Amino acid sequence: MHAIIVSAQGGPEVLEYVERPDPVPGAGEIVVDVAASGVNFIDIYHRSGTYPLDVPTPIGSEGAGTVSAVGPGVEGVAVGDTVAWVNILGSYAEKAVIPADRAVPVPDGVPADVAAAAMLQGMTAHYLTHSTHEVRAGENVLVHAGAGGMGQLLIQLAKLKGAKVYTTVSTAEKEKLAREAGADEVLRYDDFAATLRNTIDVVYDGVGKATFEGGLEALRPRGLMALYGAASGPVPPFDPQLLNKHGSVFLTRPSLVHYIVERAELLQRASDLFGWIAAGRLTINVSHRYPLAEARQAHEDLAARRTTGKLLLIP
Repeated sequence: MHAIIVSAQGGPEVLEYVERPDPVPGAGEIVVDVAASGVNFIDIYHRSGTYPLDVPTPIGSEGAGTVSAVGPGVEGVAVGDTVAWVNILGSYAEKAVIPADRAVPVPDGVPADVAAAAMLQGMTAHYLTHSTHEVRAGENVLVHAGAGGMGQLLIQLAKLKGAKVYTTVSTAEKEKLAREAGADEVLRYDDFAATLRNTIDVVYDGVGKATFEGGLEALRPRGLMALYGAASGPVPPFDPQLLNKHGSVFLTRPSLVHYIVERAELLQRASDLFGWIAAGRLTINVSHRYPLAEARQAHEDLAARRTTGKLLLIP
């Protein structure tokens, strides 16, 4: 089979398209013929060393496909089943080995590539809007980078909960995408803080350094900021007294892994997402599909913010 490995930590040039032996499942594992694997900022963090890995190593943390082999002791999963997964390294490949208890069944009404695109960003949007801060009808929600894959999903899920959604974008083209996702008000990054000062119940921020202080200004007293990413760079150290200054606001830095520890929780979040997708209530905007061998280009495009929506690698 072919796969992408990280030969050393660094820029996109360290991604190598290599041939490797076909995997064999061990106890409690399955092998999946990968239909699609998602490209995410966490992959860039793994590649660059922001999140250090022992190299050389496989890369890619989300995908979906058809089970082709089942290891000893596996129950409830059979050859021919369509499954999806998240937070499993080695997903940039033609075949992936997945712990059976981390595999999520994909219903007939959801194509495998859409399931792959929904896992990391979809379940992140789910826990942010349902658990980190349970959005309620009538609340004011601010979603940064509303035209991106995560932004479009957060807008849609907040609207399903009955919120008024504000979002930030950088161009007129991206404004159109954010409005199509359901945003009520679309702002530019240079004026959102002054426009929204002290009015927002929850800020969902995957941008980081460039939007952090403005997001605190936008929060109402005792509002909450969920800082779930750092596309513009990490937030510099700051005095916690800053949170008091802005009205005893709350700040959290959540990660998906802590919201799907239990299999029941993993299955519930995936079931909700796949149900909304099948019913037409949630749209997954897959904007770019790259051949697996073009993983470097996908990383370059994502890092340069040349894309909107979700990026997939297709073996």
